[in-house]
Formats: sequence, C-alpha cells, structure tokens
Amino acid sequence: MGFVALAVWRIASILISRDAVPAPPSEMIRPKGGWPRYTMLIALHDEAEVVGQLITRLAKIDYPPDRLEALLLLEAHDGATIAAAAQADRPHWMRIVVVPPGAPQTKPRALNFGLAQARGGLVTIYDAEDDPDPFQLREAAARFAADTPRRLACLQAPLRIRRRGCDHAAPFLDRQFAVEYASLFEVALPALARLGLPFPLGGTSNHFRADVLRAVGGWDAWNVTEDADLGFRLWRGGWTLGVLSRPTYETPPGDLELWLPQRTRWLKGYMQTWGVHTRSLAGLGLRGAAALTLTLGVGLASAAIHAATLAWVMTAMLVAATAGLSPGTPVFGLCVLVLGAAAAWLQGKIGAMRAHVPYSATDMMAAPAYWSLLSLAFVHAAWRLVREPFAWDKTTHFRDGEPEGKSELEEALIKVDAGRQAA
Repeated sequence: MGFVALAVWRIASILISRDAVPAPPSEMIRPKGGWPRYTMLIALHDEAEVVGQLITRLAKIDYPPDRLEALLLLEAHDGATIAAAAQADRPHWMRIVVVPPGAPQTKPRALNFGLAQARGGLVTIYDAEDDPDPFQLREAAARFAADTPRRLACLQAPLRIRRRGCDHAAPFLDRQFAVEYASLFEVALPALARLGLPFPLGGTSNHFRADVLRAVGGWDAWNVTEDADLGFRLWRGGWTLGVLSRPTYETPPGDLELWLPQRTRWLKGYMQTWGVHTRSLAGLGLRGAAALTLTLGVGLASAAIHAATLAWVMTAMLVAATAGLSPGTPVFGLCVLVLGAAAAWLQGKIGAMRAHVPYSATDMMAAPAYWSLLSLAFVHAAWRLVREPFAWDKTTHFRDGEPEGKSELEEALIKVDAGRQAA
C-alpha cells in the first residue's frame, strides 16, 4: 500500500503545484523601507577553473550595489583558487574571505564562518557552477517583505539543468539528471510549500532571513547534505519555507565517474538527516514527519529497491519466455508496479515541461536504467556512512562553454523585466 500511496501523492503533487509559485512581477516593486541589505555566501574549494566564470555571472545580479555584498569563502590551503579569485575582475561588493584551517573541512563549515561575518539582513548561497537569474534576489526580498507574520524563514529558488558546451557531457545521465531536478524543483517542492509542509532544501539558491538562520545555529558542519537537514530544522523551530519562480541554472555533473560520487554523498547525507530527525518526532509533528517520509524516506527506499525490482521483473519475464509460459506475476503487484512507474514518468514529464527541458518517449523508457543506478549509489552511500560518515565527496566542476541559447519565454521575461527596471 505504500507504493500506491506514493503514486497517488505524485499525481496529487502535480495538481497541487500548479500555480503554486506566485507570479514574478511583484519582485520589481521596491519594498517599503527600501531594499534590504543582501549577503551572498559562496563556499569554494578547488575551483580555480571556474571561479572567474562564477564571478562574471554573479556580477550580473540586478540588485542595488550599495545594498549588496558577496563573500567568496576560500579554504586557506587552496592557493590556486585564492590566486584565481584575486586575479579576477570582481565588483566592489565582492570580497575574498579565507576560511582558517579546521575540521571538518566541509562546505557547511565554510558557510558558518561566512555567516558570522555577513552584514545582510537576508542571506543566500550559491555554488561554483551556478548561473542565477539576475532578478532572483529582488523577488526573494519582495517575498520576505510581504510576509507580514514574519514566519517565512527560507525561500528556495528552482534549480534547472541547462546543458552547455563541455567535454565531460554524458547525454544519458545529463538528460535523466535534468528531468530528476525538474520533477523535484518544479513539482514536488512547490506542492509541499503550497501545503505549508517542510522539505529538504537544495544545496544552493536558498534565501534566508539572517537572524533566523543564526537562531537555529546555521548549518550542521558534519552533515554532508546540510541543506536537507536545515529545511527540517527550520520547521522544528516553528518557521515555514517557500519557493521562488526565478531559477538558478546549473550544469549536470557529467559521466558516471563524476555522477556517482555526487549521488553517493547526497544519499549518505539523506541517511544522516533521516537518522537525526527520526530520533525524536516530537518537534516535527505529524505533518513534518509525513513530509520527511515523502522526501528523504521515499528517496532512500526507492534508491534501495530500484535495481532489485527491475532485476526481478526482467528475470521473471526471461524465465517465463525461456519456459514458454506466461509470467506468473500477481495482477495486483503488476498494477502497483505500472501505477508507480506511470506516476514517476508523469511527474517527470510535467516538471520537464515547466523547466523547459526535453523529456522524450525514449528518455521515459530509459528512466528505469537511471533509477537502477541510484541503487548502486545507495550501496556506496551505506558503506561510506559506516566507514567515513563525515567525508565529503566533492563534485568536480568544469568551465562551461556558451549556453545553447535561452528559450523564447526566457528572452521575453528578461526584456519585460528590463523594461520594468528602467521605468
């Protein structure tokens, strides 16, 4: 019955998430009292190749420069990245902050060091490969200003995968990864936000009230998916989460050699977060526990059984075909399997349409193979959780070529926004 409930939730989330994100024109309206000071925290490690590209992208952020600061958080031993950042043409509101040596050497530890120095009333984080919408900060600031109860602690921008010219592209993994992101950020998270439920934050483009972030202790430096943990800790503190319409574009990790360590870290962090938040459900409540199960719980369970399920189905069909018999599959089990796959496909298709990423019939038929790779990552994650629970499997980033081109819709929105800003 759990599989049936999950399929029903996925279908319901498509309907619930429709028009769940407020339309973006309001972000161009100056909040009463003026635009708040905003701090961007960017934790970088071994990113000499891409730091110049990132600085160029962040310099395009459309926000009053006198109300903006960006802290490039660089590890003390990472001389190559420090040198590359120092040589780059940085805007005056962007400065280099060297994180002193210490343990654990993780992204959340660097973010906590930056948070202590942040002067903004609002804080956001970006990653090395990010290309945020120039108006994302304005939308977030206006949304926070409109939150008169002041219970909104965080806004998550949608993360969208946009393929660029890169020598490390892997067409199969890249396309499936893009649809996976679309399913999460265009359907699942907006649905949870509309229902007023907590959810695991993405690793980047989270926008916070700085005072609330400090009040809950910032990020857990020992959790390798500190973003997922923080979403539920904010909920435990009595705060709510929301989503934005302005996206941040990213590139996929690449081939299996690059994809697997990233997914291993994510699943290991999900295991850590699940263990932490299920020790006591008192602070989560029934609704929070349901959201935790629908996100981290389902993600872990699905990754654990995908490959085994596919192997069972294929073996049953092969044995039956060899013996010249019809597969002895229970009708109810077959219906549940078809319903679950169809719900996942439909959620992916709707998310892909909203994110303007391709998802063809061929991609849909190939999805079970991608889902099975998650089982490989799950086994890696479980082993690493036992042997190296706090080790950080860093994702390698490469400098991108020029984007393949924005959609007509993106171009139209940029022109409209530029007109409003000029007015």
